[in-house]
Amino acid sequence: MPASPSTARAINDRLALRLLQHEGPLTAGQLKQLTGLSRPSVADLVERLTASGLIEVVGEAGEQRRGPNARLYGIVADRAHLAALDVRTEGVAVLVSDLVGEVLAEASVPIGGDTGTGTAVEQAVSLVERAVKEAEAAAPPREGARTWGRLHTLGIGAPGLIDPASGELRDSSGLPEWHRRLVAALQERFPEARAHVENETNLAALAEQREGAARGRDTFVLLWLGHGTGAAVVLDGALRRGASGGTGEIGFLPVPGTNGLPSATDCEGGFHSLAGSAAIAVLAGEHGLTAPARPDEPVAAALVRAAVDAPDTGAPAAFLDALADRLALGAASVVAVLDPGCVVLGGEVGQAGGEVLARRVARRLRRMAPLPTEVRAGALGGGGVLRGALLTARDAAQEELFATAHRP
Repeated sequence: MPASPSTARAINDRLALRLLQHEGPLTAGQLKQLTGLSRPSVADLVERLTASGLIEVVGEAGEQRRGPNARLYGIVADRAHLAALDVRTEGVAVLVSDLVGEVLAEASVPIGGDTGTGTAVEQAVSLVERAVKEAEAAAPPREGARTWGRLHTLGIGAPGLIDPASGELRDSSGLPEWHRRLVAALQERFPEARAHVENETNLAALAEQREGAARGRDTFVLLWLGHGTGAAVVLDGALRRGASGGTGEIGFLPVPGTNGLPSATDCEGGFHSLAGSAAIAVLAGEHGLTAPARPDEPVAAALVRAAVDAPDTGAPAAFLDALADRLALGAASVVAVLDPGCVVLGGEVGQAGGEVLARRVARRLRRMAPLPTEVRAGALGGGGVLRGALLTARDAAQEELFATAHRP
């Protein structure tokens, strides 16, 4: 059946908004060309979206730069603010952006392992409050639009399992209690904002797919290499979470070369024992390698970066070869089960290893797995979690705000 006039208008408006999001400001003529709609239909949707406060004239284009045909329309960026959080065991990073993703404020705070739960939660919430206030100062609400510029959506990336039914962070062994309490505390402090919680590795995969090493891939696996290990699985364009939210817990994968086997509550003896930051540091020490650690990344990333920057001979080359042997074990297991066609080495260690490490892993993978698989170095490193959290918040906010134009 043909769409009703109201449904057709909603579809056209959503299409125009998506084009403005991805292509930037456009003239009515450009919208007509990209949507295939008639000139009157484009004029109507521009009028509707302007009246609803979703788009506005942001400039002029063309040689003459005057008149209605030269007007450039763009999304009203200060319609809402978004917050993205990267929650780690050792601290929290946050950034606040406008509706189109322009960063207005960012900050981080370390949280020691001996910090009490209540204190840790308050430190994290206060950090978000300060960032939100800084963003509001940078882009104050417009006169007559008092609800604009308020925090609308929170995107939160955290380690551990996310319950697929409730969307809540589940109680996971080895993670601090303040992680689970943080989301409720943020909702209490920002009652008008909607919170979306996702596993950190899944968010990194989303960011790598849209803006990083996995662009152009609708099926791939991201192998997270940071303080710990993890994996994110994207098949046919969809992120796969599993029945309990545990898809990608590759740290528990039994592999040869470890002393023992993992248990239901401890990944020691699994792939984590070969590819976690501490294990990589021990491996580097066995090859006589050292490197000064940066405060914002695992020590393994500095060691891998130093080996990559050194001549490809002697101890640095031997260390990278041994590390590639280890990583290929985990990658081969994933490839044999999922046949993703592409494995991205993500996280701080994957980014530090770059193409030098990726090529080594690819060579070993070709010998171990019968399925053709490309190995790519992650482009976003540890920053992929925060970027993925922002993309998630932006998508959710736009989905809701874009729909308001057609609510009765």
